[in-house]
Amino acid sequence: MRASTIVQLAALAQLGSAASHHRHGLHHRQTGSGNGTYTLTDNYPTGMDFFSKFSFFTDADPTQGYVTYVDQDTATSAGLISAKGNGTYIGVDNTNVASGSGRQSVRLTSTATYNKGLFILDLAHMPGSVCGSWPAFWTVGSDWPNNGEIDIIEGVNQQSGDAMTLHTSDGCSINNSGFSGTVSTSNCYTEAAGQSENAGCGIDSTDTTSYGDGFNDNGGGIYAMEWTDDFIQVFFFSHDNVPADLTSANPNPAAWGQPAALFDGECDINSHFQNHNIVFDITFCGSWAGSVWGSGSCASQAASCNDFVQNNPTAFQSSYWQVNSLKVYSR
Repeated sequence: MRASTIVQLAALAQLGSAASHHRHGLHHRQTGSGNGTYTLTDNYPTGMDFFSKFSFFTDADPTQGYVTYVDQDTATSAGLISAKGNGTYIGVDNTNVASGSGRQSVRLTSTATYNKGLFILDLAHMPGSVCGSWPAFWTVGSDWPNNGEIDIIEGVNQQSGDAMTLHTSDGCSINNSGFSGTVSTSNCYTEAAGQSENAGCGIDSTDTTSYGDGFNDNGGGIYAMEWTDDFIQVFFFSHDNVPADLTSANPNPAAWGQPAALFDGECDINSHFQNHNIVFDITFCGSWAGSVWGSGSCASQAASCNDFVQNNPTAFQSSYWQVNSLKVYSR
């Protein structure tokens, strides 16, 4: 996550064994999206069966958020997870004044790990653009940052567009063309000189229907992240603009046009990104949403981010994911 810190190492250690880091040379995107045809590897079930493919993270938040991540039984009894419509609901406590370490929420980590592939998430709803909130859908390796991190959907407070980011060890930077978004930072190294700590390499969407309230008001949409030997790219489509082949047995990203974000350049993908788990979470305040609280309109709502999140449960009625489907393809 864009503003996570080095303490994430300990929290992610449980995900798997460390992988070695190597620095290699220059890789650039080739014509098309690589070789071979994508076929379905994992089709995550919907409803409550969705959670059988995930573990529930219950440690302290590595990003210092004002949040209490709860286990599956607690999440079920509190109504934080459920079947909704034809999909799956993943939310937060929007009823009670928070106490202890913070507002109750859910952080899910897939039991499956992945090396490359095409990840397609169809959402009816994502967490809204609410002061204090910090939702994310991302993938990450167990040895952070050496195994890399790919933030597919992320934002804080009243943000209007998606922030897509990579976080890596040293030796990875990106080009600034070939996508519709805007580069915020170009060095993916979490300790890069001249960038804030753990900024990574970020590309911000200019599409206001890609995130939060704008996404929900537009009826949701589909995110696709393609991870190959040579590049990582992210596509976003509203539900009325989905490529015909995206929902087919063999989706072909090479035919989808310009991505929202393309991460390629002076970066050896295979050595910087390994053994990733899929993560959904909603945290509050912490090292990003909390650190920018005073710089925007949210500051007028409360003296601090934690104060607002603690005392305004109904503000978070739109803070939930509603997943229509999650599919992973490989070749």
